[in-house]
Amino acid sequence: MAGILAWFWNERFWLPHNVTWADLKNTEEATFPQAEDLYLAFPLAFCIFMVRLIFERFIAKPCAIALNIQASGPQIAQPNAILEKVFTAITKHPDEKRLEGLSKQLDWDVRSIQRWFRQRRNQEKPSTLTRFCESMWRFSFYLYVFTYGVRFLKKTPWLWNTRHCWYNYPYQPLTTDLHYYYILELSFYWSLMFSQFTDIKRKDFGIMFVHHLVTILLITFSYVNNMARVGTLVLCLLDSADSLLEAAKMANYAKFQKLCDLLFVMFAMVFITTRLGIFPLWVLNTTFFESWEIVGPYPSWWVFNLLLLLLQGLNCFWSYLIIKIACKAISRGKAGKWNPLHVSKDDRSDIESSSDEEDSEPPGKNPHTATTTNGTSGTNGYLLTGSCSMDD
Repeated sequence: MAGILAWFWNERFWLPHNVTWADLKNTEEATFPQAEDLYLAFPLAFCIFMVRLIFERFIAKPCAIALNIQASGPQIAQPNAILEKVFTAITKHPDEKRLEGLSKQLDWDVRSIQRWFRQRRNQEKPSTLTRFCESMWRFSFYLYVFTYGVRFLKKTPWLWNTRHCWYNYPYQPLTTDLHYYYILELSFYWSLMFSQFTDIKRKDFGIMFVHHLVTILLITFSYVNNMARVGTLVLCLLDSADSLLEAAKMANYAKFQKLCDLLFVMFAMVFITTRLGIFPLWVLNTTFFESWEIVGPYPSWWVFNLLLLLLQGLNCFWSYLIIKIACKAISRGKAGKWNPLHVSKDDRSDIESSSDEEDSEPPGKNPHTATTTNGTSGTNGYLLTGSCSMDD
């Protein structure tokens, strides 16, 4: 184990030339980041998760009820032992051949069986109240941590001149505010890593898992080798749009259509400006070019920058989805009302839906006479998608 630890903490990998771990030990004159500080993130992540549970129950839920958001979920499929057995033991998405066999067995038309399976799948989805509470928690945290980051950074020289991220590197003392900011962000992303398996499942689960993992690695890397100054710029910049998205989702769940549209437009503008404009021109410029000029490259420098490039790749992917949603929203808006969060089922979805998803027509009836609830798809506003959400 000692040999493995010595290999892992090789100074030639983590630190610039002629710098050792002994040079970065804490003294009476200065405090530097220590790898063992990161262990604090695990108990704090648990505390954040507990705070979230209390917040959602005693703050978010009363707010949702005050906004007349109901706790009822999607329409429940009528009990049927045969279909339930197929759903639980064989497949949740029966093919055409199986549908025809079930149709003959039950004397139902195929479309009624398809509707039953859609309703049964949606039955496992969380209610609008649950979605609202989750979004309100994330909105509150993102707003707090972004506000804290702005207040902290506006007093630092590296916000106004990014070359200060590298002057006297790595002998840059760790301040109390910077330490708190880093540990708080790391704890939150660890809590997201764990809670992602119990939260609302979305189609981009894998992408979000990669995003959280990359973010945790970036925070850890930049703290251990004292790239914390540029790390604070990355954290604050990437937090800037998240609260707007969660606010748009809350407005959507509360059925405040105009406010939802406005917030989504604001989110899209901030997201694309920060992720495709400021991030590469400001952050990547200093991590690649200014640091190369002032400090020079070394192994962990390459890893850090590769992780930033991977993060930028995710930014480009999500920006593409946002632009795609906006274009479809504009084209649909020509014919009447549109909701930018509900434009494309293929982009991101909280709940399955189609024109007959919540159809309450009894099995066996003519599907062409079906009507939908709420005048749309009966999915509580989810005509074409759920919510296009990104967690940074």
